Amino acid sequence: MNKLMGVLLWVGLGVPFGPLNAAELVYFGSAACPICDTWEHEVGEIYPKTDESKVLPLRHHDVHDDRPDDLAFIKGVVFTPTFVAIEEGREVGRIIGYMGDFFFWEQVGGLIKKLKASQAQRQTACSQIGTESSAAQC
Repeated sequence: MNKLMGVLLWVGLGVPFGPLNAAELVYFGSAACPICDTWEHEVGEIYPKTDESKVLPLRHHDVHDDRPDDLAFIKGVVFTPTFVAIEEGREVGRIIGYMGDFFFWEQVGGLIKKLKASQAQRQTACSQIGTESSAAQC
C-alpha cells in the first residue's frame, strides 16, 4: 500500500493524526467554579502561547460531563480546578486547586520534570532489548 492510500485509510477510519498517546494536561473545571474563572483569566488565556503548552498541551473537560473513553482511567477528581498530566494512558501527576499564577507555573514545571524523567526511564528500559522491564514498558 502506498503512503497516500495509507493516509486516506487513516482519515477514512477517523484516526487522528499525530502521536496517539502524546502527553497532555487535562483541565477539569466547571462553569460554576469561581476559582476556575480566575484561572481562566490569569493563566488560561496565555497558556496556549507558552513553552509549557508545547510539552503539555491543555485539554479542557467539564467535571460534570461524562468522560470520554480515553480519560476514563483518571480517578478521584473531586475539586475544581484539577489539572492532570497524562501520557500513554497513565497519570503522570496532578495539580489540585489554584493558588495563583506563580504557584501554578511552578507546579506545571514540576509536572514537566516528572514527565521528562518518566520518558527517559522508558527510553532506557526500551533500549535494553530482551529484558522483562523493556517488554512491559515498550
